[in-house]
Parts: sequence; structure tokens; C-alpha cells
Amino acid sequence: MDYQTKIDTMRDELRTLYKAIPETARGFSALSKGVKEGGVLGMKEKEFIALGIAVGVRCEPCIVLHVDALMKEGATREELGDVLAMAVQMGGGPAMMYAGHALACWDELAAAKAV
Repeated sequence: MDYQTKIDTMRDELRTLYKAIPETARGFSALSKGVKEGGVLGMKEKEFIALGIAVGVRCEPCIVLHVDALMKEGATREELGDVLAMAVQMGGGPAMMYAGHALACWDELAAAKAV
């Protein structure tokens, strides 16, 4: 499965989940909105933090969603590399494997946008 298909599938699954647990979904959405709208960091920096955590906890669906968000926020591949290096430094070998997924996702999405 390609990364764009993974992103689309995950979003569909989340919409279904939100319908099944609407109160939890509203609570999570309120938390997300508060985090995104508050604080001194910009959205790109917040998404980099989220990506670093996603790599560290080995959540591939999280990785692809945050890579997609970072592209929309104007992140560069070089910035992504710095964040992935830090995630690997903190997470060791397992983080290295998932950092590879993040970079592959970035490259695939970037290539698709270039067409």
C-alpha cells in the first residue's frame, strides 16, 4: 500500500471511530484544537514534535499523518532529516527503522506532488 492510500485509509478509519465514540472524539478534538491554537510554537514546530514522538513510539499511522501535515506547513526535507536524526538519537535502533518509514513517506508524497 502506498503512503497516500495509508493516509486516506487512516482518515476513513478515524471518521468511523469518531462516529462510534463521539464523546471521546469531541474531547480529543478539543485537546488537539487547544494545543494547536495555544502556545508560542508555530504549527510546523508542533508537527515536528509530534513526528519525533511518533517515530519514538513506533506509530506508523501517526508518522504518515504528521509527515503529510508537515508538507502542508511548508517543512523541508532537510528539516525533516534533523528531526528524524534527533528521534533516532533518543530512540535508538527501533526509531531508526521508523525514521526510514517517515523519509520514504516524505519522498513518495513529494514525488506525487511534483507530477
